[in-house]
Amino acid sequence: MTIYNFGSINLDHLYQLDHFVRPGETMASNSYQCLLGGKGANQSVALAKAGADVKHVGAIHHSDQAVIDQLESLGVDTGLIKRIDVPTGHAIIQLTKEAENSIILYQGANHALTEEQVDQVLSQANAGDWVLLQNETNLIEYIMRKAQENKVKVAFNPAPMDAELTKKVLGFVDLLIVNEVEAMDLIGTTDIDSTIVAFPKAYPELAVLMTLGKAGVCYFTGKESDQENNYEGGLSVKAFSVEAVDTTAAGDTFIGFCLSSLMNGEDMTQAITRACAASAICVTRLGAASSIPTQDEVTAFLAKNS
Repeated sequence: MTIYNFGSINLDHLYQLDHFVRPGETMASNSYQCLLGGKGANQSVALAKAGADVKHVGAIHHSDQAVIDQLESLGVDTGLIKRIDVPTGHAIIQLTKEAENSIILYQGANHALTEEQVDQVLSQANAGDWVLLQNETNLIEYIMRKAQENKVKVAFNPAPMDAELTKKVLGFVDLLIVNEVEAMDLIGTTDIDSTIVAFPKAYPELAVLMTLGKAGVCYFTGKESDQENNYEGGLSVKAFSVEAVDTTAAGDTFIGFCLSSLMNGEDMTQAITRACAASAICVTRLGAASSIPTQDEVTAFLAKNS
């Protein structure tokens, strides 16, 4: 079973600061790093480190071979990444001492996917494979339609959130992965409890993973039971308590480990628990892709914290 991740690839310019730069303020940073990032790349790395067969689909500038080398060294299949004459996407990240971040994104090559490229990739997919998408690339709806035509399941993490686009494509989505703010934006609610009640009524065929930060994760569908995932009613898993230094790739790490666990036959509770452990390790480290743990590290963490 293969996951085709149509995802962004960014160069993350990370600046550590005492506080976010205010309008009109010039501030010297405490440190600077240029790191591999992008929600798509982060999720591919997390999937690969968690043991999944992941093929990344995207584009970078032809001069950035180092990006390909790094992804491959982390276990990601890069054969479907195009090298083009458009700058690689990048992000400007401010990181404070409180582990809060502020991010400016430049789309670049991430928005250069073509319908021909999508058709070529999905023509080789098999029924039972998955397509994973975020909202940092173009052709979101086209990719989902083609996935459905090829009987490939779709997991969608609509970040950065575009509520109108997301509502438009939910009919093509098998698993939606959102945080609580994104979920409330989609359903028009103002608190978590009412969101959990309202979401399944509005989208009864949709399975939803909703991350709640330090409060953990909940999973729900509009169905009374979900036998495939040993799920009945609603379930929730608490987060692990750790000292966070950088939350940049926490959500991406969660998604990669959760999907990989589900592909390996674990039930939803087991998959969420393992993914929460991976995220907990991630936030104790600086950076995006570089902060994602290995399977062995997650297993050791669970053994210590069970």
